[in-house]
Amino acid sequence: MDKKISPFRLSSLLRLQKNPNLALQLFQTPSKTSLKPYRYSALSYDLIITKLGRAKMFHDMEQILLQMKQETRFSPKEILFCHVISFYGRSRMSLQALQTFDRIPSFRCQRTVRSLNSLLNALLNCKNLEKIREIYLNIEQYAIPDSCTYNILINARCLNNSLSDAWNLFDEMRKRGIRPNVITFGTLISALCADSKLDEAFRLKSEMLSVFGVKPNVFVYTSLIKGLCKINEFDRAFKLKEEMLEEKLGIDSAVYSTLINALFRADRKGEVVRVLEEMRENGCKPDTVTYNAMIAGCCGEKDFDSAFGVLKEMVVKGCKPDVVSYNIIIGGFCKEGRLREACDLFEDMPRRECFPDVVSYRMLFDGLCEGMEFKEAAFILDEMLFKGYVPRALSVLKFVEGLCGKGDMELLGLVMNSLVKGNLVDEDIWMVVTSNVCKKLEEPLEGYELLSSLTVL
Repeated sequence: MDKKISPFRLSSLLRLQKNPNLALQLFQTPSKTSLKPYRYSALSYDLIITKLGRAKMFHDMEQILLQMKQETRFSPKEILFCHVISFYGRSRMSLQALQTFDRIPSFRCQRTVRSLNSLLNALLNCKNLEKIREIYLNIEQYAIPDSCTYNILINARCLNNSLSDAWNLFDEMRKRGIRPNVITFGTLISALCADSKLDEAFRLKSEMLSVFGVKPNVFVYTSLIKGLCKINEFDRAFKLKEEMLEEKLGIDSAVYSTLINALFRADRKGEVVRVLEEMRENGCKPDTVTYNAMIAGCCGEKDFDSAFGVLKEMVVKGCKPDVVSYNIIIGGFCKEGRLREACDLFEDMPRRECFPDVVSYRMLFDGLCEGMEFKEAAFILDEMLFKGYVPRALSVLKFVEGLCGKGDMELLGLVMNSLVKGNLVDEDIWMVVTSNVCKKLEEPLEGYELLSSLTVL
C-alpha cells in the first residue's frame, strides 16, 4: 500500500515539525513506494526553505531552491526570496544575499522594491556600507525606492558617520514626494544624540510633530534621554521621562536602565531605589538590561558585594542573569587586579547555567596578562582557541612580549605552538620572538632551550 502523503498534508506536517533536520527528511520522502515524481506545493517549498534558513542550514536550503527552480506548475512569490536574503544578512553573508537577489528573475519571479529593501537591510546587517552606496547610485535600475528604502539608506549613512549625507537623503525623499515616518526621524535623532548634537535633535523632535504630523515614539524619547545622560543633563532627562508618562507612551526598561546608569555615574546611587519603585508602579518589570545597569553601577563603585547581591536578586525575581551580567563583574575584578576572584567567577559560570563567551575569555586573558599571571593566561588562551574564539591581536603581542621579558622559554614555546595552530602569529610577534632568540643565543643554554622549543613550529 502506498503511504504517499498529500501535498496539503505535507504542508501541515512541515508546519508542525520543529526540528529542521526531521522536516527536511519528511520533505524529501513524502512517498515511500510511489515511483512517480511527487507534486510539491508552493507552500511546502516555502515552509521547508524558511525552516532551513532559520536553522542556518544553508547548503540544504540551496538544494531545495534548485529543486524548486525546476518546477513549472507555479512561480514562487517574492516574499520567499526576501526571507532567504534576510537569513543570509543575519548570518553576515553579504555575497550570498546579493547572489540571491540577482537570481530572483531566474525563478520566474519579478523583483520589486520589497526584495530591494530586504537586500539593503541585509547589507546593513553585514556593515557592507560601500555596496549599499553603490546600489543607491544606480537605484532606479532596481526599483522605485519607498520610505523603507530611504530609512535604510539614511541609517547606513549615519552608521558611516556621514550625517550630512543622511540629511541630503532626507531632503531627497521629500522632493520625491515620499513622506518621512517615525523610523526616519528616529534614525536621524539617534544619530544626532550619538554625536552630542542635542539642540538639533530636540529641534527635529519638535518639527516631526508640528511640521510633519508624526508623533515621537519610545525610541525617539529613549535616544534623547541617552543623549542627555551622556552630557550629564540628568534633570532634563528625568523631565523627558515624565513627558513620556504624560503622553502614555509606555516606557520600557531601556529608559529606566539608562537613567539608572546615569544615576550611578553622577554619584546619585540613593535615587536608584526610587526609580525601581516607579518602574514597578508603571507596570514595567525590571529585566536583564535593568539589572545589568545596576551591576555595572556597583562595579564602577568597586562595590562587588552589592553587585553579587543584584545577581541573587535577579534569580529571586525570576530574571536569569546572562553572560553580560557575569562579564561586567569579571571585567571589574580584572580592572582592580582581583584576578583570583575573576577566575573563580569565570569557572563558576557553567554551574550557574551561563557559559563564558568570547568577551569573557578576552577580558580574563587580558587581566591575567596585565597581572603577569602568564601560566594561567596560557591556559585560558588554549581553551579560548579550542572553542574557536580569537583573542585581540594587541593582547597576544603583549602576552608574547611579557613571556620574553620574563624569560620563561618553555612556556613561550608552548604558547607559540598554540598561536601557530590558530594562525595567530603575525610579523610583529615573530620579530619579538626572533629578537629574543638572538639575545638568548649569547647565553648558550638558554638559547638552545628556546630554539628547541621552537623547532616544532
